[in-house]
Amino acid sequence: MTKRKYLIAAILIIILGVGIVIINDNNLLNSNQTGQNTQNASAITRELIANSSDDPGSVEVIKNIGNPNGEKIAYVVGVHPLEHETHETLVNLLPKTDNLNYCYDIYIINVTEDVGHYGDGSSDNSPGRQNGQNLAYKYVYPQIVNGSYKAAIDIHSNVGAYPYKTFVFSPITGSPGEKYASEVAGKCENISYYSPPSTTSGPFLTEPLNQNGVPAFYLEEYSFADQSTKDMHMKELISAVDSLKF
Repeated sequence: MTKRKYLIAAILIIILGVGIVIINDNNLLNSNQTGQNTQNASAITRELIANSSDDPGSVEVIKNIGNPNGEKIAYVVGVHPLEHETHETLVNLLPKTDNLNYCYDIYIINVTEDVGHYGDGSSDNSPGRQNGQNLAYKYVYPQIVNGSYKAAIDIHSNVGAYPYKTFVFSPITGSPGEKYASEVAGKCENISYYSPPSTTSGPFLTEPLNQNGVPAFYLEEYSFADQSTKDMHMKELISAVDSLKF
């Protein structure tokens, strides 16, 4: 074999060796990433925390979404059952969001009796709304106030009777909840800060949380926005909340 052939063979062997090293490194990287994703996914649990025949519904919680080593933040859905499309939007999107800084639990209230028709514009005093509020105070409030959470966000929607259709607010002026809600609005292109004159659910969840050390605020979405718009707004909220500094 000539010197030229030896040189070509040596170059081919070097190229082949480098290629094998790169492939192995990539396989190791993908394996590590898969292992990390699997570990985070396996940390997520769904638990039933209330299901008594004496209650007008049940309560469950999806736990450990995002960074299991991060500060804990609670979301609450289902307080007003006819606003379910906005609730389902959060439950669908939050667990699919990558690279979250914090650890999230979603408390889900499932009202089964006298659901009411708030989503169609009926009275704030409809039985289903009150049933959801009672379940929130009885089961969700104690879990959050005793759960070392840095903040809580109660997800709602409205029929468009306010000056703003999509907004955040806290019912207690000057509270840390108001501060964080204002910061969230400042980070969002499509979510404003607006405080309505009153809220029926405040005394059952966000007000006592604020009064007892857990900053709490609302998201209000427009009930009749199309799903793509709801998705866009919810992604904005998730990102803004995850960038808060506690």
